[in-house]
Amino acid sequence: MCSTRVWAGACAVLCGCAMLLLCGVLGGGAFASEPGSNFLFTRDTGGNEFSLALRHRVPVAAGSGQHHTLTEPACWPASQTAVIVCDMWDSHHCLNAVRRVREMAPRMNEFLHAARRAGALVIHAPSDCMAAYAEHPARRRAQEAPRATNLPAEIGQWCQRIAAEEQVVYPIDQSDGGEDDDPQEHAQWETQLKAEGRDPAAPWKQQIDLLEICDDDAISDRGEEVWNLLESRGIQHVMLVGVHTNMCVLGRPFGLRQLVQHGKRVVLVRDLTDTMYNPQRSPFVQHHSGTDLIVEYIEKCVCPTITSNQLLGGTPFRFSSDRRKHLAIIMSEDEYQTDRTLTLFAREHLQRDFRLSFFYADAADAQSLPGIAQLAEADAAVISIRRRALPKRQLDVFRRFVADGKPIVALRTASHAFALRASEPPAGHDVWPEFDRDVLGGNYQGHHGNQPGTGPATWVWILPEAHGHDLLQGLPAGEWTVSSWLYKTQPLGPQAVPLMMGRVDDLPHVPVTWTNTHSGGGRVFYTSLGHPDDFQLPAFRRLLLNGTYWAAGLEVPREAMDRQPPATPAPDARGAN
Repeated sequence: MCSTRVWAGACAVLCGCAMLLLCGVLGGGAFASEPGSNFLFTRDTGGNEFSLALRHRVPVAAGSGQHHTLTEPACWPASQTAVIVCDMWDSHHCLNAVRRVREMAPRMNEFLHAARRAGALVIHAPSDCMAAYAEHPARRRAQEAPRATNLPAEIGQWCQRIAAEEQVVYPIDQSDGGEDDDPQEHAQWETQLKAEGRDPAAPWKQQIDLLEICDDDAISDRGEEVWNLLESRGIQHVMLVGVHTNMCVLGRPFGLRQLVQHGKRVVLVRDLTDTMYNPQRSPFVQHHSGTDLIVEYIEKCVCPTITSNQLLGGTPFRFSSDRRKHLAIIMSEDEYQTDRTLTLFAREHLQRDFRLSFFYADAADAQSLPGIAQLAEADAAVISIRRRALPKRQLDVFRRFVADGKPIVALRTASHAFALRASEPPAGHDVWPEFDRDVLGGNYQGHHGNQPGTGPATWVWILPEAHGHDLLQGLPAGEWTVSSWLYKTQPLGPQAVPLMMGRVDDLPHVPVTWTNTHSGGGRVFYTSLGHPDDFQLPAFRRLLLNGTYWAAGLEVPREAMDRQPPATPAPDARGAN
């Protein structure tokens, strides 16, 4: 039986999920969705199976520092799977951490129920709280598990890092412990904890009561006991949920690193976790972006991740305070190094208010964008692509994105993103020469060929009638030069609104920046600028920042671009709690 402390209203939802699991109504066996979608079903092969989409990251090229984000299907027998709940304590020294745990716990309880009903073992691991469960059957189950013949000697210890992490920069500075409380609130919280008879530095006494503990579960915070449980039941697969991602989830004796390095197939449930990160520390992004950076790090170095809706259906869990738009940054061109310049720009200036995904051309096949099916999950996209004939299924992802009415920010060669000069696309590939006209509202006709720095300069300025547009705030009022040679873009489409013009010598002036409403109804911001040297210009960076916020439907920041310090490598503090 389970604890009587049951999240209100969960039972009806959970029963429905369990019926789907046990009846296998979603399909007959094969993985039934595109890579990047989240899905679970069972099939009648003698037991329940979890059908998962495992997300991981692989280098675009050796030493590039860039990674493809890929998913691959996997089927895990439920009887060979455990879910470990890491340190979902009833209290914490950080008040905001307590709030986030309480908000996440009901969804986690649903997830545990679905996993349990399918046949997986649930292991509750509230560290330092075993005394509270001394007489619980689930605690005795862990203690009584037979000693494994292959018990690793160091399994009872914290694991600070594994070999795969040695070549990657740790993404956040957690050297202050990661507390993100308001100082006044934190002082009041300490007072309250003392009044409750709790140690303000370590106030936890048991697992949060919003999570059910069933008699058939197990309770342990010891690496040896957890390992014995797994081995005694033939469990090779582990899903890990809980907090905190950058500390206990990674480093505990039952955490990701220990299990991975000793041969278990492990995934982090990335929407059922949280990070101890203070936005006042490098890389100076909001709290949830800090969690994203740690998840990205884990996907590169430690193990794949999944989301809870792969068991529960619907959409992944999201904290109510996480209001960020999901922005896809797509780079596939060989002329302007936007894989470097745009990546750095996005990391430094967009990561604060957007949830970022990066997509790069395949190093072995420039006509392919690995992982691009995940574009369907994004709210908006920034595109820097030049003359690509993508596999039809990949180009169809872009067509659907437009048809769904989602906004687009397009740089320079995006005007001829999917247009070849004269050749036919390879077999199985497709082009979209009308993309410029129908989506961007442009009319690319080549360029003037001037080479700023060695030939005539490209001068740009704001149109008089465009002064005061939110998209142009913070830009110079007069003319300024850029390093991009001037594109021929006239005439624009009927819904395009020019904002900036450009000139070379006495040649006709042409639009270099405009907005549009694309064929699917979404906002478009386009600029023909984007030379690598342009990214060194404060005016261009401000233009791109403004255009991205505007296209995504967000208020354009009023403050200057130096509102946050530049991104710097964080101190390598991997194991602190």
